[in-house]
Amino acid sequence: MSTILLTGASGFVGSHVLPALLDAGHRVVALSRTPKTGETILRRLSPDRRDGVEIRYGDVTDPATLPAVVAGVEAVVNLVAIPRDRDRGASLRLVNTEGTRNIVEAARAAGVRRFVHQGAMGVEDDPALHYASSKARAERIVADTDLDWTILKPSLLWGERDGFFNIIAGLVRWSPGLVPVPGSGGARFQPLWIADLARVHVAVLADPAATVGRTFELGGPRYWTYREITREVMRAMGRPGIIVPMPVPLISLVAGAAELVRLPFPVATDQLRQLRLDNIGPLDTVEREFGFEPADMAGRIGHVRRRMRDQEPATDRGRAAGG
Repeated sequence: MSTILLTGASGFVGSHVLPALLDAGHRVVALSRTPKTGETILRRLSPDRRDGVEIRYGDVTDPATLPAVVAGVEAVVNLVAIPRDRDRGASLRLVNTEGTRNIVEAARAAGVRRFVHQGAMGVEDDPALHYASSKARAERIVADTDLDWTILKPSLLWGERDGFFNIIAGLVRWSPGLVPVPGSGGARFQPLWIADLARVHVAVLADPAATVGRTFELGGPRYWTYREITREVMRAMGRPGIIVPMPVPLISLVAGAAELVRLPFPVATDQLRQLRLDNIGPLDTVEREFGFEPADMAGRIGHVRRRMRDQEPATDRGRAAGG
């Protein structure tokens, strides 16, 4: 058993990785920015798991808060990241890039050697791609250290409380009968089940000899286009309809206007620019490197029938729904 610092414990990925770490016998220090977030982290866990978690408060963008967070831990699993912002990449750089730098330096100062960092598949350091650039630079920060690092780069992740698939489901609810997709809908992805990613995190910590100093691109067993994913979401929701290709410049114009006045919009202009890069890697990485076949998404995304607040674990659903 090890004591693992988990950053991003309150996020989608963290909420699935945390119980997997506990079930593997680890003690987890969960980083939280506020007491409210700390309560959410614990509420999502079954009562028998909560004794294995210690909430510590800090912020990856504030280095002064981090020495107390990393004290006494044996490894760091760094998940904290944001997918979009409304300030031309400033927040993405602050959290995704500089936040990673800060937690790396805090780990080094505390003598913590093992560092597992979650990057992202299909990113590159292109200043025009704010999210991709912020994540690519963070990966380089980790890889350039003398820590015993491993970088995991998943494609789109599906499962309860995911971002991408629930956004498409929201579009299907909002515009029944006609569902827009950016451009031709031909951008390709390799969706990976969140439980399979959590399983990989556990395996990486269990076998440092085979994983230290390595980067793994992680995806499911097949490639999907944006159009195919949209069709699968519609099928899972039982909502027949017509997929309508929309010119990316037109969607970007609307998304940009929404960003200027800070109105919610399903997709950011930066995310639209990112679609020019395929989000795919080798199909056999998970099975070859970790010994199991990842789940196929087809027929398995029934969670999109429920709204996001109703996808919370049973232990947290009452509060999430306002109860």
